[in-house]
Amino acid sequence: MLVLAGAGTGKTRVLTTRIAHILASGRAWPSQILAVTFTNKAAREMRERIGRLVGGSVEGMPWLGTFHAIGTKILRRHAELVDLRSDFTILDTDDQIRLIKQVIQADGLDDKRWPARQFAGRIDHWKNRGLMPEDLSEGEGRTFGNGRGRILYAAYQERLKTLNACDFGDLLCHVIKLFRNNHDVLADFQGRFRFMLVDEYQDTNVAQYLFLRLLAQNNPNLCCVGDDDQSIYGWRGAEVDNILRFEHDFPGATVIRLERNYRSTAHILGAASHLIAHNDGRLGKTLFTEADDPDADRVAVRASWDSEEEARQIGDEIEALQGKGHSLDQMAILVRASFQMREFEDRFVTLGLPYRVIGGPRFYERMEIRDALAYFRATLQPADDLAFERIVNKPKRGLGEVTLKLVHEQARARNIPLMQAANDLVQTEEMRPQARNSLSGVLKSFARWRDLIETLPHTELAEMILDESGYTEMWQNDRSPDAPGRLENLKELIRSMEEFDSLAGFLEHVSLVMDADRADGADAVNLMTLHSAKGLEFDTVFLPGWEEGLFPHQRALDEGGRSGLEEERRLAYVGLTRARDRVHVFFASNRRIHGMWQSSVPSRFLDELPAEHVDVVEQNTNYGGYGGRPYGASRFDKAETFSSSSYTTPGWQRAQKSGRPQRQPQGRAPMIEGELVAKSVTGTESLYSVGERVFHMKFGYGAISQIDGNKLTIDFEKAGRKRVLDSFVERH
Repeated sequence: MLVLAGAGTGKTRVLTTRIAHILASGRAWPSQILAVTFTNKAAREMRERIGRLVGGSVEGMPWLGTFHAIGTKILRRHAELVDLRSDFTILDTDDQIRLIKQVIQADGLDDKRWPARQFAGRIDHWKNRGLMPEDLSEGEGRTFGNGRGRILYAAYQERLKTLNACDFGDLLCHVIKLFRNNHDVLADFQGRFRFMLVDEYQDTNVAQYLFLRLLAQNNPNLCCVGDDDQSIYGWRGAEVDNILRFEHDFPGATVIRLERNYRSTAHILGAASHLIAHNDGRLGKTLFTEADDPDADRVAVRASWDSEEEARQIGDEIEALQGKGHSLDQMAILVRASFQMREFEDRFVTLGLPYRVIGGPRFYERMEIRDALAYFRATLQPADDLAFERIVNKPKRGLGEVTLKLVHEQARARNIPLMQAANDLVQTEEMRPQARNSLSGVLKSFARWRDLIETLPHTELAEMILDESGYTEMWQNDRSPDAPGRLENLKELIRSMEEFDSLAGFLEHVSLVMDADRADGADAVNLMTLHSAKGLEFDTVFLPGWEEGLFPHQRALDEGGRSGLEEERRLAYVGLTRARDRVHVFFASNRRIHGMWQSSVPSRFLDELPAEHVDVVEQNTNYGGYGGRPYGASRFDKAETFSSSSYTTPGWQRAQKSGRPQRQPQGRAPMIEGELVAKSVTGTESLYSVGERVFHMKFGYGAISQIDGNKLTIDFEKAGRKRVLDSFVERH
């Protein structure tokens, strides 16, 4: 049976009630029911709901869980049949990438030309389709590593067996292989599960489909619940065709359409149904509601001059609704791409409107944004140890723990910033030549960027820093699904800096935004992507950015063609049907794309909304996108912002001026009164004298031949002449 459950029709209730009925009527024991969900959270909720319905705990349902959890349980019982032991380990993504990198290097390939993360994404794609190395076509097998993709894939699988390990894709692929090659095991599980139920069937991939098909071969009691109009995860392997061809795969199956919606108004449902009807790849259903409210709002469509005005309009509308007694918790802004959030976050901080980001961190808290900000802070303020430490080896530069430990020890010993300690170290032979050269290159880059602060526009400098550091290239070479979004966020970060007079002014603004109350648990506006909104509902929904190229997204059109467009339309349908009472759709006439102003074309989805359910709202505001000073530019006095950012006096000198005592470096005797003291051209005093005998942990015993501040040239008895820092030697 296929239950086609439209948005807001009670899909989860159908599934849990069916399971409760099976248990209550004695048709099966809890251990005879297979119930599959997509997330652990959904599994917990299902278990709790069933417990409330049957009036007790349902801990006796061992086969209620995610595809991966159930696959793991089956695999542990029969691991030896796929050349594993039952105590196999499951690799996380980081472990998987490290192992793939080893395989690539062992094959003699350049792991920079053929990144491990890229191959991990390819393997995941193959396993989502149930393809092991021997199943790959000749063409697919040659798409990586100079035609050695299949060989590398096979070598990776062999390494997994040697380690007695699986990645997430194996948890189903091994079970499929187990069932196909061991008919007695398959028959045992077919007999065990009297009833099988699957939630969100439209989101299944090929491997999950094959797993279910094998179990359902001799069992008609398969019930799948889903909505073909809400299949929005094709980019991560979901196959909408699984639900579209259900009747073909299971001849004689019953299809039940749930079309009565208990959530939204007739206008919202009418707009959503008319929009999704433009998709060809669907089974077809029309949502309706019996709640007929003649005063219900139509779907409002509004135009903005640019994204900044869009954020202002939405902020004004939220404040107006709040003034009428509407809860912020019941308002949501659903964006197509995460970079759109930045404009709203800045606006809400200005208004003092509490907000929360669902399904991910706030814009300025995202990893790639924090990394970029760390580069900017370290450029502006060399004494910012936290910033320097965060990005000194990002992207990877071969600066391992040993090198960073040396830098930290030197910084602590002299009570100076990490960057200054690193500058001292690279002028000596304390570290390996490769690490010294790499660290020296980073420091020279920071010095060059710092020299350009006063002469180069800060937006150009920011772009230069991200490009020359290799950080942008790192994400360009990354083949994970979220890499394109991270690159878009970095572009939005650069764009947002244009509102400020300087890099220092921008960083101060960010620090104020980051310091804003998080409003967790309090009444707050919900901000999230459309993908994150699936399954949620709100009284009022704002849908900004309905423009060609953004929504539908150009990448989806380029890579997916017609199917990509239809998935984007399903995403629009999901957005509309999250609302109970009000939907506000926005499009901007101008939007900054890759740093350039471009006139935006309204989304084709706007033309697909029916006139009888839509109001086009005329704007009576006169914000203007180009004229006058940009919003936010006058909030801070740029001349005084970060006035100490150009202050480059060494940290230990600042400490002396402020009256803080300097720590005596470990392993060094205090200076004797009257002792000969050498001075460098900088005036820095040394605690050692020429000719003095010292000991170095790495180079052994030697005598000081020259002194340059804290840098000593020593003639070692065994290692020869070396240049070292005085904090690494002891008197002997």
